Amino acid sequence: MKQFNRRDFLKLFAATGAAVTVSTALQGCASVGKASERSSVKFDHGVASGDPTSNAILLWTRAVPENSAEKQVTLGWELAADENFSSIIRSGTATTSASRDYTVKVDVTQLSPNQRYYYRFLGKNSKSPSGKTQTLPESGLKPLKFAVFSCSNYPAGYFNPYSEAARDDSIDAVIHLGDYIYEYGAGGYATQGSQEIGRGLPENNNTELFTLTDYRRRYALYRTDEGLQALHAHAPFIAVWDDHEISNDTWKNGAENHQEDEGSFIERRAAAVQAYYEWLPIRPPQGEANLTIYRDFKFGDLVDLIMLDTRIIGRDKQLNYDDYRDAESGQFNTQKFQQDMSSDRSIMGKKQLQWLVNKLNNSSARWQVLGQQLLMGKMNFPAAAFAADDRSKVTPLLLQIAELKKRLQNGEELTAQQKAMVTQVTPYNLDAWDGYPIEREMLYRAAQKANKQLVVIAGDTHNAWHSELRSSDGAHIGMEFATSSVSSPGMEAYLSLDTKTAEQLAKALPTLIEDLKYTNLHQRGYMNLFASEDAVEAEWVFVDTIRSKDYRVVNKHRARYTGS
Repeated sequence: MKQFNRRDFLKLFAATGAAVTVSTALQGCASVGKASERSSVKFDHGVASGDPTSNAILLWTRAVPENSAEKQVTLGWELAADENFSSIIRSGTATTSASRDYTVKVDVTQLSPNQRYYYRFLGKNSKSPSGKTQTLPESGLKPLKFAVFSCSNYPAGYFNPYSEAARDDSIDAVIHLGDYIYEYGAGGYATQGSQEIGRGLPENNNTELFTLTDYRRRYALYRTDEGLQALHAHAPFIAVWDDHEISNDTWKNGAENHQEDEGSFIERRAAAVQAYYEWLPIRPPQGEANLTIYRDFKFGDLVDLIMLDTRIIGRDKQLNYDDYRDAESGQFNTQKFQQDMSSDRSIMGKKQLQWLVNKLNNSSARWQVLGQQLLMGKMNFPAAAFAADDRSKVTPLLLQIAELKKRLQNGEELTAQQKAMVTQVTPYNLDAWDGYPIEREMLYRAAQKANKQLVVIAGDTHNAWHSELRSSDGAHIGMEFATSSVSSPGMEAYLSLDTKTAEQLAKALPTLIEDLKYTNLHQRGYMNLFASEDAVEAEWVFVDTIRSKDYRVVNKHRARYTGS
């Protein structure tokens, strides 16, 4: 496959022009320009802020000209200390054009730490909705609350979890762990019933995404959701991509959902990354002409939030069980599989791993929180479940094995066959950290050496999980909290489970999986993460429906981690 170097990547971004307008305190309240000097624009996709630091915040909007022939637009912006904008602290003008899909970023610097601000954008005859944001504490142990999200699929349903979090005035920041959009076309994953609820893909964007125009239109569609707009306006986002911002099961040189006859994967990836940088309120650490997205945020002396990329920058291709199974005999090549699992394969890339190790070594915060996409905890399911000839048999088999394990734990004698059903386990998802066990152990050893106990947050699976992190020798490394999806269907859909059976399986899995403490397999929602000097607590919040805008919160679950 063609390798794509930095020069090639820069060429694809050459036409985008200036990506960010930077405002400093020296500029103060610069003129927003006379109304007649500003362009007539529409703010149909709301406003957003993101990547806060103790003295800076990135502001975002999209300003589409009312006259489609106008290729470049000028608008004003204001940052105020109050929601009525009677005390304007900073202001200025910004320009954008079709080359950036009319998206605007203003990086307001030299602000005060731990302060709430309000912002808006001004057109010739229009104002954007106002947004609320805040800078990070510079020092101290101020308690924090994060809202954590993953996996929002527009055709699957309304983004009610976003709407619910937008009602919470105690959130300090939103952490989005990826799958902000999905790349599938109409008739693809999770699109069943979308037309009936008014969430069908439009005619000009109803095929799989490949081009820059495709990705831009999909972001524009997602940003029409009222809940997503409300949450973006409510608190600053700290975001990272997963695979569906590009294509399912992406790795550094390809993806499961990219075939040889679909053009260059590298060009597709470049288009997807450009659209992501345009539409998300993100400050790429090495600029928008670079794939590097991993970065960190310091919340005083309490939390160092370290955001990782386990998809694009250095991931080796995932292993697949089917590749080790003989097509004729069905026999599994265990030796070859174990050999490959034990090889020096990477999920982050060596450069990012070393960067992470350095961050852990140099962190003096009470908590080190890793914000990343995939389950890190060991999810070893009974191997017998993988031998089931159809999915309908998987759940009854797992429930049966859970009962056998309880009997074994109670000292009862089992037959050799029954004992094998309990003890023979294998990772259920090789796309997660379970598929990269050597690098996971390297990370665990680094955390131990740095005398740090990790708090890991994850998304991707569409279900809620709480697991203890333990190394191969059984040492405690930390705790993992994984959020459910905003709207993407979870394990209940994959295994065709009704609510009662999904609840039964969720109660049984912590018996089957050694390090698992809790799971929810059937409800959509999000996760609050509370950090204080004494503990980190997770609170999973679940809604009753995503099939309409009328919903209610029907379930919550909390877990507490105090370290040691």
